Amino acid sequence: MSSEAPPAATLPPDPAATLPPDPEAYDDERNVHARKRGLAAPYIAGGRDPNPEAGLAEERRYLRWLLVMVVVLVVGAFVIGIIAALLGYTVE
Repeated sequence: MSSEAPPAATLPPDPAATLPPDPEAYDDERNVHARKRGLAAPYIAGGRDPNPEAGLAEERRYLRWLLVMVVVLVVGAFVIGIIAALLGYTVE
């Protein structure tokens, strides 16, 4: 096994060198706490979603699927219970 360091091209870029200065983001509370924990960058990149409607629409769609699945499971259990009772299966 070689103890050589990987080539510089495979290493991720240094976040502190790639982030542009942003005074408002620098003073944000979460960025102050991140720097106290040793974050190398002056602030956490990212932030607010520029198009939240797409994400909210997807969440609504998943919520509908979740509710449908719960209803199917509950109704299915009742149907199986009724069929079992009609066929004479009992719990003793």
